Amino acid sequence: MERHLPGLDLLATFLEIYRTGSLSAAAARLGVSQPAVTGQLARLEEQLGEPLFVRSSKGAQPTPRAAALAARVGLHVDGLRTALTPSGEERTLQGTVHIGGAAELMSLQVLPALAPLSARGLRIRVTLGLAEELLTALTAARLDLVVSAVRPQQEELSVTPLVDEEFLLVGPPALAHAVDQERLAADPVAALSHMPLVAYATDLPIIRRYWRSEFGRRPPNEVAVVVPDLRAVLAAVVSGMGISVLPRYLAAPALAAGHVVQMHRPEVEPLNTLYLASRRDMPASPALAAVWEHLARAAREWQSL
Repeated sequence: MERHLPGLDLLATFLEIYRTGSLSAAAARLGVSQPAVTGQLARLEEQLGEPLFVRSSKGAQPTPRAAALAARVGLHVDGLRTALTPSGEERTLQGTVHIGGAAELMSLQVLPALAPLSARGLRIRVTLGLAEELLTALTAARLDLVVSAVRPQQEELSVTPLVDEEFLLVGPPALAHAVDQERLAADPVAALSHMPLVAYATDLPIIRRYWRSEFGRRPPNEVAVVVPDLRAVLAAVVSGMGISVLPRYLAAPALAAGHVVQMHRPEVEPLNTLYLASRRDMPASPALAAVWEHLARAAREWQSL
């Protein structure tokens, strides 16, 4: 039997229920009656062939199917609603969006992607920090949106994968020339063990992940420098202070200029997925929807970072 794809209006209603946790609250935000929301949800559930919410005195609790559907369609539905608003891209945006993310990613990728929205009047307030701290601020309503390097687990949040970061092991040319290539191919941990490390933190979060992913163990190397900014890590590597693991988007200019070289070339570079997270109860906002759409569009152009 042919199954029709759900319409935009049904998906938009579903998202409001998912984000508010209540049919009545969704109706209020959409400006329609609760029976209308109930009817649209029933039609969507009929089309999908399974329930999306469990209704109780606490509201509408999403099923695992609802959580998966919200993650898949949320960003796209918000973007379509923004695009279909009269005047489209030229429409003036009002309000302020508070967004959080890592300093390096926000500086080099996210803020440039949002420049067209700033030109249309959107006010952007940025908080820089670690993912856990930013997600805590998001659940406490101190932020509207977070670009997170870890997958958020909080039930209060709506989460969508954005883009994958690729990580490269890089070092200055002088140190690279000191590595025995035959030994590197046979025993990379031993071949690299005399190289000092430049790390983001004392527990070597990025470097340790690379070593375990590619070499199956922690690095035995001495840590020469610890600095909590990946741009400073890159500067230290360029200066000859050691080797490190950096996202491709950050290392690419230095690689192209010959200031650093890739020390190890795996068949597939290790990846880390970045996520967009917002509160499920966030009121519908053209400004926030525009930010989501611009970041999603930029991610499609980036493909990976």
